[in-house]
This record gives sequence, C-alpha cells and structure tokens, in this order.
Amino acid sequence: MKLSTKGRYGVRMMIDLAAHYGEGPVLLREIAKRQEISEKYLSNLINPLKATGLLEATRGVHGGYVLGRAPSEITMRDIVQAVEGSVCLVDCVEKPSVCNRTASCISRDLWAEAAEGIAKVLEKYTLADMVARQKNKQDAATHDNYMI
Repeated sequence: MKLSTKGRYGVRMMIDLAAHYGEGPVLLREIAKRQEISEKYLSNLINPLKATGLLEATRGVHGGYVLGRAPSEITMRDIVQAVEGSVCLVDCVEKPSVCNRTASCISRDLWAEAAEGIAKVLEKYTLADMVARQKNKQDAATHDNYMI
C-alpha cells in the first residue's frame, strides 16, 4: 500500500505555496524548480486542487497560483483527498453495498479502523504546521553542517 505520486507531489506543491503565502501569485515553473518536479506533472494536479477550493489561479502578467485558504485552514487530508480521492483502503468501508459480506466481515472492521487512523494523522497537520516543520528541519540541517 503506497501513496501515489499525485498525493506526494500534491502535498509538496501545497507546502511550497504555503511557504510563500502572502507574497502574491506563484508561477508553477518556480514551484517545479524548487521542488524538482516536472512542471507538466504539477499542472495535472491543479484542477482537482482548484475544484476543492484549495488553490486559486490568477491569469495575466502577474498571474500564478495562491492558496484558496490560509495555510492554517488546510489539512494534509484536504490535499490528499483532493488529488487521490478517499483515504479509505477498501471500497466496502465507504460503500457497504459493494459487498454482500459487510455485515459479518471482521476484516472490514480492520480496514475501517486503519483508514480512520490514517485520516486522523492527515487531519492533525495543517500546511502552516508543515511549513514550520520544514523550517525547523532546514535550520537543524544548517546547524549540523557547522565545522571548525
């Protein structure tokens, strides 16, 4: 079980936008360069993020992308769900009608609990939290390289 590239890159792109929140629209090519991700790939993530209101686009000379809400109001679950869909591991958890065993299936309970755990972790962190963590990690890496 793995998070797809869409989910991983979507989170990275949104953290990058959050790090530049309040500075005006950011060009996709700037994000792509900083994150070392193909601009073409990132362009595929724009529509689902815009559709959910997590991202806004501005056209024109001073155009680009900005967050649709403040970084403190966007959770990692919001982003993952926008680009990946549900965080449920199996269809029967959200749609019991897809299986005639849902009422008596003990493994369905396991998958439901696992999905709930994933959702809780993703809901726990906002973009603001992730930007702060990124800054702390970069600061620690800078201090670790100190030499005499």
